[in-house]
Amino acid sequence: MDINTVKMFIDYKVWANKLTFGAVAQLEPNEAVKERQTLFKNIVHTLNHCYVIDLIWKAHLEKREHGFNERNTKSPPSLEKLWSSQQQIDDWYTTYTRSLSAEELNQTINFKLIDGNKGIMTRGEILLHIVNHSTYHRGFVADIFYQIPSKPPTTDLPVFLNERNHVF
Repeated sequence: MDINTVKMFIDYKVWANKLTFGAVAQLEPNEAVKERQTLFKNIVHTLNHCYVIDLIWKAHLEKREHGFNERNTKSPPSLEKLWSSQQQIDDWYTTYTRSLSAEELNQTINFKLIDGNKGIMTRGEILLHIVNHSTYHRGFVADIFYQIPSKPPTTDLPVFLNERNHVF
């Protein structure tokens, strides 16, 4: 696995989180926590699930127990608190990824999933998974935006790459 590609994807995740949280913050106050026909019931709880999963995989990368019995908390924190926490974990992933050598990126990690099943992935595969996982659930958030109705932010990878490379 190529370290520069993994770094780019982590940067993309951080960028997309910033756009998403910014757009959610601009909604009418109750829209982000209004119950909807979606897996995690509202926008903030959906974003909280992504945060919890980021914490779980961070623990796996550090080869330690994560302490979670569920893939989400019973109730979400406020949007403001969640955004602050998400920025901290995004900073951790950015710093962590930049500290890895190509050899370390390809090291395998053994872990236990929430359901008790055992798994093994390389550090690089884990990092790509957390990016892909967040992208998947931002799709749920975008769907909720359309239910409001409101236009969600455009968080597609080509948009990120064009902005990063100043191509307009």
